[in-house]
Amino acid sequence: MSVTDAFKTFQDVVNADITHVREARARRDLFKSAFGTEDDVEEVIASGSLARGTHKDPIHDVDVIVVFDQDEHPEWGAPGGSAADALDHTRQRVNALLGATNGTYDHAVRLARWRNHAVKCFLDDPDDPDAFTVDAMPALRRDGRLLIPEALSEDWVACDPESLIAEVADRHAQWNKFAGTVRMLKWWAAEQDTKIKSLVMEVLALDFLPTDVNQPAAIKQFFVSACYHIKGGNEVADPAGLCGPIQPDIDYGEFADSLRSARDNAIKAFQAQANNDTAAAIKHWGEVFGDDFPKPPASTGNPAPAVVPAAPRPVKDTPQG
Repeated sequence: MSVTDAFKTFQDVVNADITHVREARARRDLFKSAFGTEDDVEEVIASGSLARGTHKDPIHDVDVIVVFDQDEHPEWGAPGGSAADALDHTRQRVNALLGATNGTYDHAVRLARWRNHAVKCFLDDPDDPDAFTVDAMPALRRDGRLLIPEALSEDWVACDPESLIAEVADRHAQWNKFAGTVRMLKWWAAEQDTKIKSLVMEVLALDFLPTDVNQPAAIKQFFVSACYHIKGGNEVADPAGLCGPIQPDIDYGEFADSLRSARDNAIKAFQAQANNDTAAAIKHWGEVFGDDFPKPPASTGNPAPAVVPAAPRPVKDTPQG
């Protein structure tokens, strides 16, 4: 097995099963079609990692943004109770359109609960550990960006998820391994003791993952650059410049330590590969990505020569006086 083969195998591990991806797309499209029938809805936008193609296995949720007509909801978008009102309206429409008992469009959603920004919709048993949800987020389009409700602050905040989708698509057009490599970096993050949001890794990848080298070289350079960036005291922020830090509560010290360890092992892997030691290179990449990375092949070279034990040193009757 070559290093290239090892990365191809690992990519299959990281990628979500195609049947799960198709199901996720079908659920997303169901919401788009259902809300597309509503008079007060201007458009429904696919969002999240599935829309960007950077989803890894397993799929936890699918995101849609329901853009409502401001004229139909003139009170929305202002500080106060309108944030909760928009979330509650969206939840009610989910139940009316897609409720498992009496939905008018389909009988699909067992439970819908609104959270800080979106309504989390359970199409599976909510207690199923393998279930994934559709998260429907209400929004208004204003001044070329989206306003979304924030229940905790009782306000509306600006965001631009469409620009992130476009930027990832542009990078993937430059290098057809970009999205798949981002999935690997998200997998790495999920294996760390520190909780690291997937979006943190995706934004770092936009900044530091090169698109003009092979995959192992790109990942090595990513960890070198990202480690330097985070050790330098920099935060990971919304690339649109609207929402500030993506994960304000992250322990940046532990994050830097994790990146440094990955950087060191990636450099060792690269050095081993330069020395034509494929087994050592794969071993070091396994130290970066964990037990799910392929194991190095067993040695097929000639056995090492037997070590002949040294003969005992002859004893001489040497005067000691």
